[in-house]
Amino acid sequence: MSNKGKKRALGRGLDSILSSPDTDITSVDISGEYVAGAIADLEINKIETNPFQPRTEFDEMMLRELSDSIKIQGIIQPVTVRKMGYDRYQIISGERRLRASHMAGIKKIPAFIRVANDEQMLELALIENIHREDLNAIEIAISYQRLIDEINLTQEKLSEKVGKSRSSISNFLRLLKLPPELQIALRDKSISMGHARALITLPDKKTQTRILKNIIDRDLNVRQTEELVRNMMAPAVTPTKKNDSSIPEKFKTVPANLSIKLGTKVNLRRNNNGEGAIVITFKNDDDLDKIISIIEGSK
Repeated sequence: MSNKGKKRALGRGLDSILSSPDTDITSVDISGEYVAGAIADLEINKIETNPFQPRTEFDEMMLRELSDSIKIQGIIQPVTVRKMGYDRYQIISGERRLRASHMAGIKKIPAFIRVANDEQMLELALIENIHREDLNAIEIAISYQRLIDEINLTQEKLSEKVGKSRSSISNFLRLLKLPPELQIALRDKSISMGHARALITLPDKKTQTRILKNIIDRDLNVRQTEELVRNMMAPAVTPTKKNDSSIPEKFKTVPANLSIKLGTKVNLRRNNNGEGAIVITFKNDDDLDKIISIIEGSK
């Protein structure tokens, strides 16, 4: 049978897809035991991984737990695959289930078969993964950026496709401007999205990295981090009393530097005679204990 005859056998709707110059599988034989649109048990060794998969890491322990469940219960939700050629398929969504099935030694898995070109493939994979609960903030941000860059979506169109507000999408995209140390901390969940949003407002990457260390060392919550950042960003107030002299240039950065180190608000007061005080703010005894530990540890 000719390729033309095979395409007609798949139905008029699918035939128009296969005949489209925008579809990247028109030049290969897509015949086989199953055709596009079917739900079938596919041999697992005929399913390729997805090169457009936005997830870069899969938790080994969770994969093993899923694998143990599959051994007992089987796969409840079919994966979705793209038909590549004669009995060749590529995973669109469900790569975690595919990997766990490999672990379990499963030979066949249920799959919904689709036809998609590379652009559609990427879009489907990214949007499907964005809605996963276990995707970290950096993976979501990268997925948004790829949809914008590679699918040529505006933030407005992206908002419609993923069902998220434009402000939410913008907040995720801003994370990609953070230095690598902060992105890794966010990816590894050492800090939260709230911490990251506070750090974005800081003026330079060096300061952001110093505050990150402070957050982790002192286990600062989001509210404490926001307050610390606000104190750092607040303009210094110069005393206006006649008998007071301005603080010498070499001491002007002391409050900000101590705020970063101690993770709290610090004020420096000084009179004309050079006498004064450093005032360190704390909220409770636990906060004071942490400050004392930092000071004693730096001796």
